[in-house]
Amino acid sequence: MTGVARVGLRPPRHQADPRAVAWWTVQWLILLVPVAAAAVAAYWIFTSRPVWLGVCVGIFAAGCVLLALVAPRAYYRVERWEVTDQAVYTRKGWLTHTWRVAPMSRIQRVDTARGPVQRLFGLADITVTTASSAGTVKIAALDHEVAAELAERLTAITQATPGDAT
Repeated sequence: MTGVARVGLRPPRHQADPRAVAWWTVQWLILLVPVAAAAVAAYWIFTSRPVWLGVCVGIFAAGCVLLALVAPRAYYRVERWEVTDQAVYTRKGWLTHTWRVAPMSRIQRVDTARGPVQRLFGLADITVTTASSAGTVKIAALDHEVAAELAERLTAITQATPGDAT
């Protein structure tokens, strides 16, 4: 290709805040503990309590709790993000690596979000919306002060970048 600058992407350098593991664990537990409890309750209320079914329900309930404890740690190990003067990019996934790249010239909006449980952990998310139909680039679970500084930096860079983000 002539006349096109080639930019090589290296793996992003930054991880989510370490407190993200606890936040994600709480989210998974909020989701899966009621599911496990419902399975156990259904076993006790609606069956004649055959042993083989009790074992299956016990394995299912233990699997729910184990998943809630392991998944956030695994996710923390693979989620990465970085902001350069040219782009915002993230990489996620164990088996399938998903890269999301937003060139500065295409950024239309930068949002921060802090849910109630997230605020307890002092975390925030950054969502970068582009002119692309492919959607957004989300940087999850940053320290809320880092997220505010990053949003300010992104806003300054995008304002200084020529083009109309369309």
